[in-house]
Amino acid sequence: MAARRPGVRPAHTARVTDLTYSEIGHTRTGDLPTGYRHLRYRTRIGSGTAVLQRAGEAILTFRMHRATGARITTDAVRAAPGVRLVVGMGPLRAPCEVVWATDLGFGYGTRPGHPASGEESFTVEMDRHGVVWFSVVAYSRPAGTLMRLGGPVAVGFQHLYARACGFALRRLGTVAS
Repeated sequence: MAARRPGVRPAHTARVTDLTYSEIGHTRTGDLPTGYRHLRYRTRIGSGTAVLQRAGEAILTFRMHRATGARITTDAVRAAPGVRLVVGMGPLRAPCEVVWATDLGFGYGTRPGHPASGEESFTVEMDRHGVVWFSVVAYSRPAGTLMRLGGPVAVGFQHLYARACGFALRRLGTVAS
């Protein structure tokens, strides 16, 4: 029997997608659908190819999320389409599924039990000057009463989480593993 890493469940061989929204993949194109709150966050995390590669790896292996203090449970060690994860912060549990991935990031969508409905992506890129940028793109709307009642607080939390990811990735991307 193969050894298991903490926080990683065995992968499923078949997947029945049960996302809570139908506009799948729009965080990859940037053409965000109407009827949702939109979030676009971008911050500089460093410069150079080494930072880009370390940051991309930290995103894809969920190290960035964990470095924010979030509890992450996944059914794989690396983000890939179909990988399921649960992001936990305090009493909040947010079931998600990766809907797309590249070498430099991924997007995940919400599953039943998530307080919101929509999609969020985490990516890095290097511009022509060698500056490495981290971006979060999201569209979401409340999926239940708690989120509806939370209104502006919920939106503020999403913005704070994007900033926390940027801070964590800046630290992870500039420090060699």
